This record gives sequence, C-alpha cells and structure tokens, in this order.
Amino acid sequence: MIAPILIGLAYAALNSLVRVEHRRPLNAVMVAGAGAAYLSGGFGVWELLFTTAMSYIAFRGLRSWRWIGVAWLLHTAWDVLHYLYGKPILPFAAHSSLGCAICDPVIAVWCFAGGPSMNDVSRRWSRRARHTSQATETTTGTTA
Repeated sequence: MIAPILIGLAYAALNSLVRVEHRRPLNAVMVAGAGAAYLSGGFGVWELLFTTAMSYIAFRGLRSWRWIGVAWLLHTAWDVLHYLYGKPILPFAAHSSLGCAICDPVIAVWCFAGGPSMNDVSRRWSRRARHTSQATETTTGTTA
C-alpha cells in the first residue's frame, strides 16, 4: 500500500527534472503509453476501445493537465478491473495492477494540481504556512 504511493510521489518528483514547457507533453505521452499497457490483458476488443479512448484523452492532455489527470483516473479503473479479473499488468507480479491502481490516483492528483515541480510545491506550502502564521498573529495578537 505504501510503496505504490511512494512510487507516485517519486514520479511527480522526478518530473521536476523536466523543464516546465516539456512536462505536460511528456506526461501526455506517458499516460497514452499507460493506456496501451493492457492491450493483451484479456478483455478482447474492449482493450482496443480503452486504448483508443486513452489516446484521445492523452491528445487532449497535450494542452490540459486536467485531461491527463482524467486519463490517470481512467487507467486506475482499468487497473482495478484487471486486478479483479486476475490479469495483472505485469504477469509475473500478481498484485501489480492493484499497486498501479493505488499509484495512479497519486499521479492524477499531481496532474490536477497542474504538474508542479517540487520547488513549486515547497514554495506554495511555505507561503501558506507564512500566511497562516500571520493570520494567527493578527487574530490572537501574539507573535511566533
């Protein structure tokens, strides 16, 4: 349970190494590839339809982080179905689809936040902490 969450966080952190203007297009390509991961996963023509839908959504993701987040959530649903069906994404790892279903929403949340770098995240949190501290000082009349 913890490892897939850490993998999702590591994915977001590693994306900090990608220049901001390339980050969204790269992630659109990544989620398109994830959509094709189950092509021989046992659902027949549904696998092709899912891959087609993911490709379209990833294309929309070239211009919008929201679409990439939606794609990761759709992939999460597909992971759950494959886990329940008994056809994991990695045939040699029985719980790989379950792990993927836990990891993908972490990535989706990061995408819905606009795919920020870790520097952006730390700046937002420090600004929020400073703002909260100042608000407390104002309302209580104390200083930290």
